[in-house]
Amino acid sequence: MRGGSGGGRPRVAIAHDYLTQRGGAERVVLSMLRAFPDTTIHTTLYDPEGTFPEFRDVRIVTSPLNRSTRLRHDHRLALPLLPWAVSRLPVDADLVIASSSGWAHGVPTSGKKLVYCHAPARWLYQADAYLGHPPRSSVTGRALLALSPPLRRWDRRAAATADRYLVNSTVVRDRVKEAYGIDAEVLPPPFGIDPHGPSEVVAELADWADGYHLLVSRLLPYKNVAEAVRAFDALDERLVVVGHGPLEAELRATAPPNVRIVSGLVDAHLRWVYSHSTALIAPSLEDFGLTPLEAGAFGRPTLALHAGGYLDTVAPGVSGAFFTTPTANDIRAAVAANRNAEWDAEAIRSHVDSFSEPHFHRRLVAAVETLLTDDRA
Repeated sequence: MRGGSGGGRPRVAIAHDYLTQRGGAERVVLSMLRAFPDTTIHTTLYDPEGTFPEFRDVRIVTSPLNRSTRLRHDHRLALPLLPWAVSRLPVDADLVIASSSGWAHGVPTSGKKLVYCHAPARWLYQADAYLGHPPRSSVTGRALLALSPPLRRWDRRAAATADRYLVNSTVVRDRVKEAYGIDAEVLPPPFGIDPHGPSEVVAELADWADGYHLLVSRLLPYKNVAEAVRAFDALDERLVVVGHGPLEAELRATAPPNVRIVSGLVDAHLRWVYSHSTALIAPSLEDFGLTPLEAGAFGRPTLALHAGGYLDTVAPGVSGAFFTTPTANDIRAAVAANRNAEWDAEAIRSHVDSFSEPHFHRRLVAAVETLLTDDRA
């Protein structure tokens, strides 16, 4: 296990909401670890089986909530408890980088705090999108509404403890300004998959190696995966959905024969999946559009919703095209319009290069050094 650095160097730690899944935010934390090796991660919940295996080599400090197996396997059940859990994660370091989707920015620390915000807590500020329906129409939604006022007060106090705020996209910059009154700087995260790494065939897709459209997403209501599946129900095209989540059983039960859903893939599988695809479908309202960059690293274009983080990561006419609404009709029309399109794979890769990990590391390290220099001064 890796611990803190010695030799009198500044002690840098990382805090993250929860390490229970394999998502874009967790990939960003892995990139942060490569910029600051021998760093300890502080998190509320850690499920080694549910997240990336690279975290097994890191020293991880967890909150008291981690004693619950049920919460480790379903972090959404812990949402009302996360402020309490975060407040019991004191970080003794010269500087902590808080990788936050609404909770990690509240960690108490003895040093400086640099927040890297993926988004203000979606279930506090975008409950309709998070649930997939108006909050008052369900018991869960009504519970969220009842909990929101005190949790928003906690959340805003937590945001005010930061010495500096960085955000992953322009849309999140606007949300941070609205939620907290903070003017944040945009620092896009790097795309997470090295296209030159080892590749391993996905057995369930071996007979589709000649091509398919691809959708990579957690299977949650606001991701609009069901609309994409419905779009392909009326198309003579294939769709591969990579992901897992609460809607997985329902999507598998309703998917037509030309749609396949796979989950539990490691990076070697993902390389194979991306490299054998023809185009990526990106229908969700994302805080940062990561998957178009991953697809672009393999020279593949993206058909994306004209909203959110995709506005930062998709260059229309160069790396992809937009559709207007996340509906089956619009997705279907975008796929049909793309049938005869010609894309320049090298131009797509060149666009993606501006989101490289070395670029991310340079700016992140510079932000850390500036805060530490100010502190010493």
